[in-house]
Amino acid sequence: MFEVARPERHGGGSTTAAPGVGDVWAFASSLAAGVGEVDDAVRIELIRALEVLKCAAEGAQVAVTAAFDASQRQRAARRGEPEARQGRGIAHQVALARRESPHRAQRHVGLARILTTEMPCTLSALRGGHITEWAAMLLARETACLSLAERRRIDVELAADPEAIEQMGVRELVAKARKRAAELDPASVVARRSRAEADRCVTIRPAPDTMTWLTGHLPVREGVAVYAALRAEADRLIGTGDGRHRGQIMADTLVARVLGGREASSAEPTHVPLTVNVVISVESLLGSNEDAAEVCGYGPIPATTVREWIYHGLAAGAAVDLRRLFADPGTGQLVSMESRARCFPRGLADFIELRDQSCRTPWCDAPVRHADHVTAHGSGGPTSARNGQGLCQACNHAKQAVGWEAHPRPGPAHEVETTTPTGHRYRSRAPSLTRPTRPQVDLFWAA
Repeated sequence: MFEVARPERHGGGSTTAAPGVGDVWAFASSLAAGVGEVDDAVRIELIRALEVLKCAAEGAQVAVTAAFDASQRQRAARRGEPEARQGRGIAHQVALARRESPHRAQRHVGLARILTTEMPCTLSALRGGHITEWAAMLLARETACLSLAERRRIDVELAADPEAIEQMGVRELVAKARKRAAELDPASVVARRSRAEADRCVTIRPAPDTMTWLTGHLPVREGVAVYAALRAEADRLIGTGDGRHRGQIMADTLVARVLGGREASSAEPTHVPLTVNVVISVESLLGSNEDAAEVCGYGPIPATTVREWIYHGLAAGAAVDLRRLFADPGTGQLVSMESRARCFPRGLADFIELRDQSCRTPWCDAPVRHADHVTAHGSGGPTSARNGQGLCQACNHAKQAVGWEAHPRPGPAHEVETTTPTGHRYRSRAPSLTRPTRPQVDLFWAA
């Protein structure tokens, strides 16, 4: 959805790299040059050495992240910011540096604080290359419900001997940590389970071949019961001669029981009231070419699939609403709309969401929740598509922290440059939804 320039430093002060940074870049470049001709024994030794190096590098990231977090919080405290807001924007800066989502970076920052202040043995094992960052994160997770003294006790028991923890698989390590936590403080484990049940949810993410993964995060009793009910229905239908395999029947039964509108024994599409937002070229809609369409919240899908949806929807009496939008002939991006309002009107906000598809923060990929002024309205930024960008809630709040700046870059493409408090610059560009020079049709399908 975006193009990201390599982070740059700018502004006042020296731009000389901190000691060791140049060496790390040089070593990374040397690894990219390849190994050359060696025998298989050396290749295995090299794989092992690189694995240890990777773990040690993750440990170094933990230490540097913890120091960065502490430094940023101290600066915020000196500015007089309340403690609850002193960490705003820290994880987002780490996310940009690590080229990952702010949500994942928040976990990395939290892990860094925990390992450096509460689990020194685990940190030592990680920095020595004996365990992975993932294993350290799991160990921290399984001891999160304990008191500091109890957590440190498990840290010593499991991680004080780096050679011993290195021999454990992830499942064994988690099982031992979970067992000791239940022995040391069973009441906290029960309380943690209650808190976890409050976090139950259903999520969706794209899967290959125009499919999705629909995931239910449920308490174990309900989760097992749902699965057992679906499996029992599949066994019943297989016993009656149904030609579908068990997985197909379970999936069809889930859809039928949630949406209604057809029997679980049918594989025909379900038609219920819903809205699907699709951006597709006129030519693809009419079948004269096969340029991919874009489904909001999912991504590209074949034009044939959209035409099939329309055919089946109309056959079932569904309403199909078309709204004609136009793309810049040079970029294929949707063009501007403007408003005098302080908040983005619904139509303009919908336009920004359709144009950006997901959060414009590099590597975030979260759904758009806010239509945000790139240049703040209070600083004279207009309420326009050019000065608008789609952000998730967390990223919109992060850029309000002291030291963050953003502005639209000139040119035909909609590109935003964000500058972080450390002076690093990152650029994101709105996606080209179809091939340039084609008008776009925003298809609202209500089936």
